[in-house]
Amino acid sequence: MSRRAGKRLHPVHPRRAVVALAAAAVLAGCAADPSPAPPPATSAAKAPATTAPTAKPPAAKDGTLLLADFGGDTVTFVDPERGAFDRVEVGTAPYGLVVGADGRAWVATAEGVAVVDTKTRTRTARIPYRTATGPVTTGEYRGGGMGIALAPDGRYVYVGVNVPGANGVLEVIDTGSREVTGTAPVGRRPFDVDVSRDGGEAYATGHDSFDVTSVRTDTLRTRRMEVAPYGTEGGLGSWLKPHYAVVRPGDGKLLLPFEGERLAVLDPRTGKVAVERMTANTHQHGAALTPDGTLLVVGTGPIASDDEDASLTVRAPDGTERLVPLDGPHEDVAVSADGRTAYVTGGFTRDGYWNGLTVVGLAGDSPPVRLAAGNRPLGIAVL
Repeated sequence: MSRRAGKRLHPVHPRRAVVALAAAAVLAGCAADPSPAPPPATSAAKAPATTAPTAKPPAAKDGTLLLADFGGDTVTFVDPERGAFDRVEVGTAPYGLVVGADGRAWVATAEGVAVVDTKTRTRTARIPYRTATGPVTTGEYRGGGMGIALAPDGRYVYVGVNVPGANGVLEVIDTGSREVTGTAPVGRRPFDVDVSRDGGEAYATGHDSFDVTSVRTDTLRTRRMEVAPYGTEGGLGSWLKPHYAVVRPGDGKLLLPFEGERLAVLDPRTGKVAVERMTANTHQHGAALTPDGTLLVVGTGPIASDDEDASLTVRAPDGTERLVPLDGPHEDVAVSADGRTAYVTGGFTRDGYWNGLTVVGLAGDSPPVRLAAGNRPLGIAVL
């Protein structure tokens, strides 16, 4: 199925639709895999994580990066200037991570949520999921935690748990007791989890169900909101699905980029979606906001012949955009505390990933720099 044809919502012949769905299920890194088996390993997937020194260096300084090594079972500590310098085992196929003000990192793995003390660089716990997700596996379609977020007051962690072949679950972890205290049903393959500024709602972005599920954090009552600016044609085999979101500080609306062409602006109070134009014209995944409200969006690179190459969209609050070319596929993005530098992971959920990240100066006065680090890094946080 031509991605462009899908986006223009041209009628699709039933036979072509069946062929397209089958092709997408085989080829798509973003489409749903009909089986829970992980995709074949590639030479990049077999590459070892960056070697750590025998003796631990001094404590990580402010601005150190923490990467979730989806191709391994570790998180990697990276100095943006001198590279990777340590790693900690956390569990199989870590996906997303979040770091609290107390320096504890919460890492969503296939086995449970690992707790890492980033000051001592040690794993202090791994909290098993309450949800049954099947055998522990690796690869894009593995069961277990995906998106993860921390309540503004640091008391709870919210993790989106993928259940292969079924709807996902949002699990709530008490950061004091380190126990799962509640669950709520959400959409399929919860790529991302975000929290409202007042902590009253958690939002799980369901990649394979074209939706965002709002979960009241006090009652765990849920509300599904469809986010499908191209429609839902193609179902599990469609490329045109939501991936990552950010909560806009000013009005609490969720911003979800699609294909470098459309920005879905979801009002969680009403469930209504407005659409704004984007310009990158490439498949998009990770998103982040700088302190001044600039939106950063990772363009992963082509999934169709008429797509543009990988890029980082730098979108000002007024909607004007600047594109920074990236060398090869990337997945997620984090921003330095001063808002001057973006760090974009090279892990990617499809083939073509690489073991490193790209450092992008947002002033635009220097070219991006690739830095070797980690093992298929996906999630990233700045300490």
